[in-house]
Amino acid sequence: MTSYSERARAILPGGVNSPVRAWNGVGGEPVPIASASGSRIVDADGREMIDLVASWGPAILGHARPEVVAAVQAAATRGLSFGATTEAEVELAEMIRDRYAPAERVRLVSTGTEATMTAIRLARAATGRTVIVKFAGCYHGHSDALLVAAGSGLATAGVPDSAGVTPGAAQDTLVLPYGDEAALTDAFAEHGAEIAGVIVEAAPANMGVIHPPAGFNRLISTLCRNEGAVMILDEVLTGFRAGPSGYWGIERDHDLAAGLDPWTPDLVTFGKVIGGGLPVAALGGRRDLMEQLAPLGPVYQAGTLSGNPVAVAAGLATMRLLTEDVHARVAATASSLVDGVSGALTERGVTHAVGRAGTLFSIFLGLDEAPVTFDEVSRQDTAAFARLFHAVRREGVALPPSAYEAWFVSAAHTVTDVEHIVATVAHWADAEVAARV
Repeated sequence: MTSYSERARAILPGGVNSPVRAWNGVGGEPVPIASASGSRIVDADGREMIDLVASWGPAILGHARPEVVAAVQAAATRGLSFGATTEAEVELAEMIRDRYAPAERVRLVSTGTEATMTAIRLARAATGRTVIVKFAGCYHGHSDALLVAAGSGLATAGVPDSAGVTPGAAQDTLVLPYGDEAALTDAFAEHGAEIAGVIVEAAPANMGVIHPPAGFNRLISTLCRNEGAVMILDEVLTGFRAGPSGYWGIERDHDLAAGLDPWTPDLVTFGKVIGGGLPVAALGGRRDLMEQLAPLGPVYQAGTLSGNPVAVAAGLATMRLLTEDVHARVAATASSLVDGVSGALTERGVTHAVGRAGTLFSIFLGLDEAPVTFDEVSRQDTAAFARLFHAVRREGVALPPSAYEAWFVSAAHTVTDVEHIVATVAHWADAEVAARV
């Protein structure tokens, strides 16, 4: 009998439709998921597991939340797609603006890659410049200009990081080490007249979760404003997930408490949570920039399925349910899990560090302090993580299949779930310590 993996590899490149679903970072054969509910997923073999992937972030309320499912079902009965604007699109855009003040105007799209690609096009058009600055380890989708490896030195011209991306597509991308204020300042001193914009994750979450160095996002905003460039804040992962107003809201509240005027991005990209598990993303930002998009302005962007009514229904239902109290509960669960897992590892002498930004976090095995740069992240013990991944999975816990990904909790995770996860990590740590003797 042909196995699932054989069938998948015979028709899907690598057996998957997105590389993150493969288990290249941990080894073994992924088992397809059959269903999910609340904090649990069930694989095709009938094994139920506590899920810490959460569809890579969108399932902040838990899987198959009844109110979200009902909203999707009701929307589907009214029609799957119209190719015309609906009231629900307007309502979702208004909800994003009301919770995220810098998004004065909003354009809905279907994917985070579309949102960041459009933001870059808009920044270049608005400034008449070509160079985009990004940071090593920050991921902004798979458009050609952003698939560039980190360079060395102050600021290195982009080198394609994917076959099929031409040097010409990447030559206007400068890659800097994340968190390096001197490198950023020097890049503007040398290339300021050429820089159209700087794109950065509000809190990096694609090389593991990184807590931004104090003042780093503010510095980006200040340099862009002073030099006439555009700050593009990527909140595709963190938007309405790290906190009620994304990670920008966390820094805003910290600044206000310290008596500082909050810094503000010019453009911001969203995804994940605003679709509630269906493909919805968005670009928002200053009115004068956003109104350069067609049909008002000369910057063309279009999508037949942008603002799809069924997907928007899922996003609206999720955002309505995502109250301040729910965010507080998710944050409390994240804190309990971080404290429990870190405590269990510390008690057993397993070297590790925790990276956290709001409700998102990562455990970096083999590091004794939280990393900031991609080079620091790369020193973690990925082999140990692979052992952890398989050990806890055998005990009913599904971690992300990579040491470079965030762990996601939801409003559906219970105290019992947290206790079980901590216990499975402790069992693995006991075995690791015993193996050293």
